[in-house]
Amino acid sequence: MKRLAIVVPCYNEEEMLQFTSVELQKEMNRLIQLNKITKDSFILFVDDGSKDRTWELISAEHEKNPVNVFGLKLAGNVGHQYALTAGLLTAMQCCDVTISIDADLQDDIGVFEEMLDKYHAGADIVYGVRNNRKKDTFFKRTTAQGFYKVMEIMGVKTVYNHADFRLMSQRAVKHFAEFKESNLYIRGMIPLIGYRTECVYYERKERIAGTSKYPLKKMLALAIEGITSFSVKPISLITIMGFIIVFFSFCALIYVLASFFFGNVEPGWASLMLSLWFLGGVQLISVGLIGQYIGKIYIEVKHRPRYNIETFLTNENEALK
Repeated sequence: MKRLAIVVPCYNEEEMLQFTSVELQKEMNRLIQLNKITKDSFILFVDDGSKDRTWELISAEHEKNPVNVFGLKLAGNVGHQYALTAGLLTAMQCCDVTISIDADLQDDIGVFEEMLDKYHAGADIVYGVRNNRKKDTFFKRTTAQGFYKVMEIMGVKTVYNHADFRLMSQRAVKHFAEFKESNLYIRGMIPLIGYRTECVYYERKERIAGTSKYPLKKMLALAIEGITSFSVKPISLITIMGFIIVFFSFCALIYVLASFFFGNVEPGWASLMLSLWFLGGVQLISVGLIGQYIGKIYIEVKHRPRYNIETFLTNENEALK
């Protein structure tokens, strides 16, 4: 049997936390009874600088069950990807295998057993993959599918319909810890580890309480982060676009000269203004995109810590090291 850590990033989850804790403990106890995991397996709630009572509730859950419920409080809000990283790297010190899942429990905890079975069969990474997107709105479903296609075109390795619900062995997490970049896109980083992987499929549930912590703005930011962190193809596309514009400009030059010599020149204010606006837009997009890469370099070279741990609630002194 192996010791399991269930890593749960939390941000303003006071409405969900007690329910989530109860459900996860029930499932963990079931797995213990089936001899799938050890009795000292635990849940690690990671408070990502919440502004509500999330940490207070985590502390209360730890007091009720100090053996199986741990808490990690970060010193400020650093974002989901950093909070998840903090949880994984902390849990790695005192467990054999981790499962990461969001606090809303929209991902199905009923597939934990199947994940563990695949792990015991030799898989170091087991992805939780949605089997459909029927419950998504048309807009969200269309944009999500488009995102995966764009990532594929850009050459970024991703698992279709997989977010951050996955099992990882201790050695897989240790290898993940060797990725030192500050610009985190974990969904793209995990496939680079290279160990044996498997997938389990499930139907995503509706959120019981609270609101989504990934509105459209954050989803777009995550998409841009993923593309610019793992591919330089956008810069290549700018170069190709430049050559295409030069080609059409050359064609337009031939047309203008022909019109001049045949006396068909008419005032072209509208076409001139459209051309200026178009080229100006292309230039601004190009400069902005290149600026994204330069900004990432700027952040990376400073080597600032990705997160700071304020409090770690555990019953084990060795976990604090």
